[in-house]
Amino acid sequence: MNDEKTDEPGFDEQEHADFYRKLRERMRKWLRKNGKEHKWAEYLLFAPDLFYALVKLMADPDVPTAKKVQLGAAIAYFVSPIDLVPEGVVGPVGYIDDIVLAAYVLNNIINDVSEDVVKRNWPGEDDVLEVIRKILDVASNILGVKLLERLFEKVK
Repeated sequence: MNDEKTDEPGFDEQEHADFYRKLRERMRKWLRKNGKEHKWAEYLLFAPDLFYALVKLMADPDVPTAKKVQLGAAIAYFVSPIDLVPEGVVGPVGYIDDIVLAAYVLNNIINDVSEDVVKRNWPGEDDVLEVIRKILDVASNILGVKLLERLFEKVK
């Protein structure tokens, strides 16, 4: 991540950069060892890029404060070991709910602010709009409708 800082209270860019690097390495190791055949593997690969985009958008001056509150909630959810599908219990597959929540928040920013704001903060090689659409299209299949509703309530 770059040297930009944000005025958001409690925001530590180095801490988030470290989480991003650890998450990317954890996903790589898991996929090399046993995750290539997992039915959600292709979505799990988006986790580091989604996290990075959330953090970068927190520092973007074009993102309104109300949206930064949602971004902050999504970032906190990503880094928290306690969530609806805990990584500590199920391993990297536990990031699937974090991925869905990140896609939901990014989609809200696209709809309410601008797709260009999200695109310029996206580090991935894939088209961010396609990634978000793809994740949200299967979100209820991944988590189920009730769990999905509970998850989206976290950022409302």
